[in-house]
Amino acid sequence: MYRVDLLLRLLCLFMVASADTRKNVVLFFGDDAGFQMGAYKDSVIKSPNFDALAARSVVFRNGYTSVSSCSPSRSVLLTGQPQHQNGMYGLAHDPHHFSSFDRVKSLPNILSQHNVRTGIVGKYHVAPLPVYQFEYDASSTKFPINQVGRNITCMKEHMREFLQGSQNDSRPFFLYMAWHDPHRCGGSLGQFCEKFGNGKPGFGVIPDWTPEYYNPDDIELPYYLPNTPAARQDMANMYTTYSRMDQGLGLFLKELEQSGLMENTLVLYTSDNGIPFPSAKTNLYEPGNGEPMMISSPLHKQHWGKYTDAIGSTMDFTPTILDWFGIDPSSSNAKLTGKSLLPVAANPDDLTNYTRAFSSHNMHEVTMYYPMRVVRTPQYRLIHNLNYKGPYGMATDIYGSPTFLDILNRTMTGQPTHWFKTLDQYYYRPQWELFDLHSDPQELHNLADDPGHQSVMNELRAELLSWQAQTHDPWRCLPGGELLNGPSCFPLDNGEDGMNKYRAEL
Repeated sequence: MYRVDLLLRLLCLFMVASADTRKNVVLFFGDDAGFQMGAYKDSVIKSPNFDALAARSVVFRNGYTSVSSCSPSRSVLLTGQPQHQNGMYGLAHDPHHFSSFDRVKSLPNILSQHNVRTGIVGKYHVAPLPVYQFEYDASSTKFPINQVGRNITCMKEHMREFLQGSQNDSRPFFLYMAWHDPHRCGGSLGQFCEKFGNGKPGFGVIPDWTPEYYNPDDIELPYYLPNTPAARQDMANMYTTYSRMDQGLGLFLKELEQSGLMENTLVLYTSDNGIPFPSAKTNLYEPGNGEPMMISSPLHKQHWGKYTDAIGSTMDFTPTILDWFGIDPSSSNAKLTGKSLLPVAANPDDLTNYTRAFSSHNMHEVTMYYPMRVVRTPQYRLIHNLNYKGPYGMATDIYGSPTFLDILNRTMTGQPTHWFKTLDQYYYRPQWELFDLHSDPQELHNLADDPGHQSVMNELRAELLSWQAQTHDPWRCLPGGELLNGPSCFPLDNGEDGMNKYRAEL
């Protein structure tokens, strides 16, 4: 009996040791979240938990979303392919009703095939369900989105349930924690649902949240927003939901630590697109294209707290996670366009393979067709606006924001907008936009036709079009050419410059 008991104890110890050495991943994902945290030099916001995560991470100065729109961005994050390649051209919910191709191999499905336990807590917002199938699902497909996306106590409980499930499961895990903050909300709960769960009559209570409130006069507005009382109050309201998200992060990291799994877990953070303000969300200028990005690798603690100039993309997260698990994507017939960011965690100063980010946007809502293709280098951004003769479409949540309505009303009544652009400049854009981010960080001077920048223009245009060909972009011949059943573009003779003359190789 003694020997049997001893063997059982040894077996249990072996199982615990095995569990402790599993390599896991937790991916935290903001919703319309930007750089409002101390780690990115915002001196007003109270973000102790994001700052603590930055202190145990390699932090990207140059992180970029692949597409500045909710559902398409999530599809890129979970497939490693641009939206024009995976098929998620716009928003998933009605009436837009976009979805990825059935043949697409997503991250959760690949991981499941390789014996990795998968889970999601929070906002889902991709389609179809069989393509993006999580084993543990506490997402907005099953629960009210505010409860699983903004109620940090509820999110904590679901995370705890998932982690407890992994204590009795020998498989490594991938957990996707997707906030709904700080997405706009509106109605009685406030512009950003900043009143949701604040403990005041009629708004309920989130037990783990102590609301932080901000004086609009203290807000340091970014250059791309008008310096007006409306914009200041709008940002102050958003800051309150940032503080909720930050306190949630602290809860979630504590859950991971108390589970005993922190030391073997890769922790990632980024967001889907720019903040929900004019010039940011749904745009691919710097305010809409740039994203906070952190990688906390327990295998590379010597680089924690360092900042890197490597250019990273949300398209790189699926390759990064597969690389962490040692999974060859070809074993699941997955085709990845992005690349792993783990080498940056191992050597933040080696930028050799991290000097380009490509982005691809077709539409946000179904009525907002404004396809753009973008390449970002350490110095330049080149934007190709394919529907440049039409007006840029405004996302409804941004249109209805106090900040934009104030711009609109001031413009219509002839008052100063205190904005860095006019509405005419915002709506109507040239076909090609080339900006030198070193000398023109606000992207106000288009160099596409500047004689002194034609060599840069031609080089980046060739790179962009080559990337479109490699990713089988159905839009790659527009606006001047027609794509038939092959790689070549055929002229439309419609007065546009066409793509053929830039595609001599095709």
